[in-house]
Amino acid sequence: MSSRSSNDKRIDEKAEYDTKDTVHDVSVSVDDVDTGAIVAAGVDVAELDPAEAIRIRKKIDRHVLPLMCVLYWVQFMDKTTLGNAAILGIKQGAHLTTDQYNWLGTIFYLSYLVMQFPQNLALQRFPIAKWMSFNVFLWAVSLCCHAACHNFAGLMVVRTLLGACEGTMTAGFLFVTAMFYTRREQGIRVGYWFFMNGFAQIISGFLSFGILHIKPGRIAPWQWLMLITGIMTLITAVCFWFLFPDSPTTAWFLTPRERQLAVLRIKENQTGIENKHFKKEQMFEALRDRKTWLFAAFSAVTQVPNSLSNQKPLIVNSFGFTVLQTTLLTCVDGVISIITIVVGVHVAARTNQRGITACLWKLPNLLGGILIMTLPWSNKVGLLCALWVSGLGTTAYVIVVAWLTSVTAGHTKRVTNNAMLLIAYCVGNAVGPFMWKDEYKPRNRVPWGIINGCFILDMLFILLIRWELSAENKRRDREPPSDEYDNVYIERISPDGVPEKVKVDKEFLDLTDGQNRDFRYVL
Repeated sequence: MSSRSSNDKRIDEKAEYDTKDTVHDVSVSVDDVDTGAIVAAGVDVAELDPAEAIRIRKKIDRHVLPLMCVLYWVQFMDKTTLGNAAILGIKQGAHLTTDQYNWLGTIFYLSYLVMQFPQNLALQRFPIAKWMSFNVFLWAVSLCCHAACHNFAGLMVVRTLLGACEGTMTAGFLFVTAMFYTRREQGIRVGYWFFMNGFAQIISGFLSFGILHIKPGRIAPWQWLMLITGIMTLITAVCFWFLFPDSPTTAWFLTPRERQLAVLRIKENQTGIENKHFKKEQMFEALRDRKTWLFAAFSAVTQVPNSLSNQKPLIVNSFGFTVLQTTLLTCVDGVISIITIVVGVHVAARTNQRGITACLWKLPNLLGGILIMTLPWSNKVGLLCALWVSGLGTTAYVIVVAWLTSVTAGHTKRVTNNAMLLIAYCVGNAVGPFMWKDEYKPRNRVPWGIINGCFILDMLFILLIRWELSAENKRRDREPPSDEYDNVYIERISPDGVPEKVKVDKEFLDLTDGQNRDFRYVL
């Protein structure tokens, strides 16, 4: 049953229950409710005109999506500079062993992991755009500092700082997407900024190709890569600070009336906008919620194969292609990522089947991994194509990340769930690099065996999540309706300076999906 049809049914049923029970008004503090409640309270709009809703959505798209896409492209390009730097000479220039090179990939995610919960709390406490911009500036500086490092110790320091700062990106973007878009729109928008990873791979490949043509001098090719990408990030940080909105309630490009309508537009999500106060009870609810751990388990397992992002240039080079050829061939991964994500998120949105779509998109991963393990080593083209096929399943992670946002309500609970998902993401990424040992080369059968096992586990976790959410929806459909949160008011000062009580809709009470029994999970 869809959320809307289920809610309609329960509203009809309430007529019977309201005659039996006496409903008492409840007053709550402004701090306890969602920020959207203040903006939407007292708005004389019974139902938002669809044409007006579309106009506002398009205006949000024009001002929010481009900057999100650019920043996500930059952050992924920065994160994967290590892989391109490997074929540009960083291992030789900084005198790195294979284990030390792997540690540079791991320390990024360990730092990301340690700072994940503090970063999520900061995103709740401070204006999101400003906090993200500050972190982008710091990581731009740390990226430029890579070029000044000539040993393992120096690179470990700057990689640690890079991971700590980049921990804000995905979590921040998930909050922003939930603030501005309806649940049906969220999956596609997450796909839009996520497929910028593909553009990052393309641009990094061409950038590396161009850098290889710079005449040798005091600055090595891998150092040029770090400096150029660092300066690009620095420019992005400045633009983000001045142009990106913190919330639809304060968005500079919306009029006061449009801000109210933008808040009402996402009322159907039943997740609100945000609440700047940390609520311990919501954190504990998240930690007791089975779906929190299922999403986290999926995230950890699916990121173990992500160590390929730093290994792919080396793997392609091992197939017998030259360094120049390798830099261009890595661009194909970006093209594949863009196409598969765009198609996948639209399929999930049109069918309204997140779980099934994500599961089906993991099948090419498994096929590619099996082919790499079984094709003859002499079949270089076949192995290369199999490597590309093994990257088609990226879409599954994009769909699942957006899915978590759609099935979680309560701002502190979202903070906790996002932190858990991204901590698990870090664990998977930190473990992954240690699969790649010199003794497994050139076939790398042990790493690929582990990767294929992860692909199978991914599909099982997706199906378990879907089953859990479907079972909970059925339990709620059997429950009698509740009027516990139907008469809640906040006190505020009217424009005339007179204290007044304003009713707050349930959708803006900052309730969790566990507290709001009218909430239905999308599947």
